[in-house]
Amino acid sequence: MMQREWQALGHAPPVNTNDLARKSFTTFLPEPRAVGGVTARVAPEVTPEVGRLVDALDGERSRSELMTALGLKDEKHFRTQYQQAAAAMGLVEMTRPDKPNSRLQRYRLTEAGRALRAHRLAP
Repeated sequence: MMQREWQALGHAPPVNTNDLARKSFTTFLPEPRAVGGVTARVAPEVTPEVGRLVDALDGERSRSELMTALGLKDEKHFRTQYQQAAAAMGLVEMTRPDKPNSRLQRYRLTEAGRALRAHRLAP
């Protein structure tokens, strides 16, 4: 209900992360900024890991290509801290969402991801 109400107010969707080992979860509610007295949607606050993923993702890339570009070796760490976090924020999408475990699966930036990347790379 909290997430539904948050989004009904026009805010960016909440980001949820689960820690199965500790049986806990966290919910991040991005704050909107007021511009000229009007609340506007802004780029969500991203973790350094998600920022690195957005910066490294140009075109479509496989999981292994992304891990190599980011200099990572631990698949679980990449999946939880990078891929799932970025997907939950609506920044990254799968090219084959109906087959998430496909060997041909690739990832690409969404419109929001491309906007965030352009904002991060702007001088």
